[in-house]
Amino acid sequence: MSLVALLEAVTMLNVSIQRANAIAVLEPVGALTQDDFIHAASIIDPYMQANGYLNGILIFSKDFPGWESFSAMASHMEFIKEHHQFVSRIAIVTDSVLGNFASLLSGHFVHSEIKWFNYDDIDSAQLWLLTN
Repeated sequence: MSLVALLEAVTMLNVSIQRANAIAVLEPVGALTQDDFIHAASIIDPYMQANGYLNGILIFSKDFPGWESFSAMASHMEFIKEHHQFVSRIAIVTDSVLGNFASLLSGHFVHSEIKWFNYDDIDSAQLWLLTN
């Protein structure tokens, strides 16, 4: 089994690309691990290399599940550091109060414009990602 297949089997982060819209969708389903961000990069990086851009990233989770460990949180910060300059917008779609906090705090550290949407407002989030 390849590393990518193994990571897909145990990941707490579902990652997909809406190719028609050039949007990466990240959906946490459990406490995030270091491997989740390796998995995310293994899907997002080849797409960006082939296409040159993403219109945005949509993070979609009813409640933020947190991180498995401090190392996982550090991996998350490293992932953000390596990818934010290639994405103009990030939509955080969640009912967790951490969504608003993340959008306010991250705006000071990343190039991307970040906006928080309520969990039931995913359609507005996708439309915002496509509006330049």
